[in-house]
Formats: sequence, structure tokens, C-alpha cells
Amino acid sequence: MQLYVIRRRNFWKTAAELEASAARSRHVGDNEMADKVRWIRSYVVSEADGKLGTVCIYQAVSPEAVREHADRVGMPADEIVPVATTVVVRADPKEALAAAA
Repeated sequence: MQLYVIRRRNFWKTAAELEASAARSRHVGDNEMADKVRWIRSYVVSEADGKLGTVCIYQAVSPEAVREHADRVGMPADEIVPVATTVVVRADPKEALAAAA
């Protein structure tokens, strides 16, 4: 499987909407498309219009599989870009993110 970055812009009005999409996304990926798509992580971003967007990291057999997953979930996949390589300078600061929430 190839690693992809998926950008979803200006889609969710509330955190509750995003959480519902995330639950559906996980279900579809784990139960309906486990051989094609694997959700790794997402970063939720505040968009200029006040809505929420995401930058997601997925493993998938193809960009088409990523798009099929998004369609089944009912969310956008505005950009799907293959990852060429990964450079990790520091681990994600999970404790700092949790404390800020």
C-alpha cells in the first residue's frame, strides 16, 4: 500500500459533526474496505471561514480507493497526494495537544 495525504477543506461546522464522520470513516475503513484503505491519523485544522478541515494520512492501494472511501463515508477528498518519504524530527506532541483541548 502507498501512503497518501488527503486534504479535506471547510467541511465540518462543529466538532460533533467531525466526530460522527470519523466514526463512520473508521467503520468503513475497518469493516468494508480493510484490504484497500487504512486510516493512519488526522490533523484537524481551523479554516478561515470558521469551519473545520482535516489533513489526513492514509495507506491505500490507490487514490481511487481513497476517493471511494470518502464517497462511502460522505465526506470530501479535495486533494489526494502520494507521500514520497517521511521525515520525523519529533514525535507528535500528544500530551501538549491533549492539555490544550
